[in-house]
Amino acid sequence: MRPARTVAELVAAEALFDGPVRQDRAERFLAAPGHLMLIAYVDGRPAGMVSGVEMTHPDKGTEMCLYELSVAEEHRHRGIGRALTEALAAAARSRGCYGMWVGVDTDNAPALATYRAAGSRDEGVFSMHDWHFPDPDGPAPAPDA
Repeated sequence: MRPARTVAELVAAEALFDGPVRQDRAERFLAAPGHLMLIAYVDGRPAGMVSGVEMTHPDKGTEMCLYELSVAEEHRHRGIGRALTEALAAAARSRGCYGMWVGVDTDNAPALATYRAAGSRDEGVFSMHDWHFPDPDGPAPAPDA
């Protein structure tokens, strides 16, 4: 497992993402302070990834948001997701974050089990609201509601 540092590494892990890697977005991600992606490898090939984003507030300090976790289907149930989550938590601590959090659907049993196995605690149900803006580089995702 290691941090992604190049666009080529992100492209190689593209199957773990929701869509294709775009050069400009990959470069922006890698250049942004506080962004981190760890990729787990099995036999030299990407098997899982976790991304995190540091968030700082004037009265709270800096915390890590676990933005996305993905493990290739053929590598699930082997502890890769837990290991990636624990590695992101360790990176957050080493960066001086006071904590880490993730939003997860309450019916996503595999994710809930992974996060619990990695030491998280359930803080309760919350409602998530989002805003969709037009993408200046292409069509905006269709809103669900």
